[in-house]
Amino acid sequence: MLHDEHHAACPEHFKTAEEIEQEKSIARYLDDPECLVLVACCDEQIVGFITGHFCELVSTVSKPVQMGSIDELYVYPKHRQQGLAKQLITNLEQRFEEYGVEQMFVEVWAFNQHAQALYKSINFQSHIHWLRKALPK
Repeated sequence: MLHDEHHAACPEHFKTAEEIEQEKSIARYLDDPECLVLVACCDEQIVGFITGHFCELVSTVSKPVQMGSIDELYVYPKHRQQGLAKQLITNLEQRFEEYGVEQMFVEVWAFNQHAQALYKSINFQSHIHWLRKALPK
């Protein structure tokens, strides 16, 4: 559903969920000790999830930092506005802290105003602005 929503909002940039499923597997997260998968349940049904990973961020221009990345976050529409996304983020943040992570990062597309508002409400701040320009073919 997450990938379907992204594809629907911006099909020129996002693959369909089926295309992504063929290339990407949740097994990568489950098999890698530096990756985490957390789920939110209601009545024994999964209603949301968050995936993330942690590593040392090394750059030629900035100092190294132990970082955690939120890779995907999704809550089914009928379970939104109940604080589940914040709970998932908070739980992931706690896990990251246990592993010595110093900073958390997340990429949010410009069209996803709800996600931007969510992250800003829990003290995420912009630190890089990625700009895009299509070139003539």
